[in-house]
Amino acid sequence: MTVPFNRPTLAGKELDYVREAVERGQLAGDGTFTERCQRRLAEEIGAAAVLLTHSCTAALEMAALLLEIGPGDEAIMPSFTFVSTANAVVLRGGVPVFVDVRPDTLNIDERLVEAAVTARTRAIFPVHYAGVPAEMDAVDGVARRHRLAVVEDAAQAFGSTYRGRSAGSLGALAAFSFHETKNVISGEGGCLAINDPALVQRAEIIREKGTDRKRFFRGEVDKYTWVDIGSSFLPGELIASFLLGQLEAGDAIRADRLASWTAYDEALRPFGNRGIGTPTVPSHCGHNGHLYYLILPSAEAREALIGRMREDGIMTPFHYVPLHSSPAGRRFGRTSGKLAVTEDLSARLVRLPLYPRMGDALPRVIARLQRHLDSLL
Repeated sequence: MTVPFNRPTLAGKELDYVREAVERGQLAGDGTFTERCQRRLAEEIGAAAVLLTHSCTAALEMAALLLEIGPGDEAIMPSFTFVSTANAVVLRGGVPVFVDVRPDTLNIDERLVEAAVTARTRAIFPVHYAGVPAEMDAVDGVARRHRLAVVEDAAQAFGSTYRGRSAGSLGALAAFSFHETKNVISGEGGCLAINDPALVQRAEIIREKGTDRKRFFRGEVDKYTWVDIGSSFLPGELIASFLLGQLEAGDAIRADRLASWTAYDEALRPFGNRGIGTPTVPSHCGHNGHLYYLILPSAEAREALIGRMREDGIMTPFHYVPLHSSPAGRRFGRTSGKLAVTEDLSARLVRLPLYPRMGDALPRVIARLQRHLDSLL
């Protein structure tokens, strides 16, 4: 039987809520389930407001709009991230400035951020890779000194913490993903957490195609109209209803993933004395068990391991092709300093299957990994 990298799993009342959404007669966005999700997320994250979006990509694009990033403006980010982080800036005519990552957490190297700041810099986009928060005290310090905005790309970090504070509460804005590969899912989906209250009203307008529709429904204006730029960033109620069922089971989902993550760690960390790298979680960070990965001694060893695991019916993909070396990255962005760690580790990283209720699949994956690593090293 094939072991996928990810398997979407029902966790609670998702299907009951989907049925209820249909029975309520509103499938378009901003209905009862959207409101319930947004209130719950704002409370869990500790944000001034949260707006559901149809993807984390949409949340990042909203952030760029809210910050009024324009032609020639720069935003600092790691090259080791998904394309949406950079696209949000490029779509506004801005320039993503890529810096290297730390060799331990694979998060943006906070020691390199300040050197990347120029007169055109408007924002910093730290990414919380594998659900482990970046070093936000240092990042926020740079932002304060240079009057920059911080947008957390927290796509993988729902439920994680940094020095006791929730990921998503550490910058002016934060984008989360509820894609089916994440911890809490709705198929597609995401949200924008807003920690600067001054941005809330405009965020509502941008999300609603540039109209003040939300104010109209609250009775604050007698009609709604086009007042700003925007787009249709909101999800439908079917997405929100499924998401609510997941959010209600969030603690159980996180505990399940952490148990699998720990099982991997206990079995594979001993290979560290044979040249295998495993995830690092700083003591001041609380992670969510989102991702377990290995760093192989060479790119060739990685490809060999992926091939052998595929023959066993176990999917172990890599993650990511660095943006600065991609065709679009070279066209639209620039680098600050050398990105040697990014180039090295991205060529040697492999991700392991991790999803709720892995059951017998987990010891099978571990056993095959141990066997293949023994023969490869």
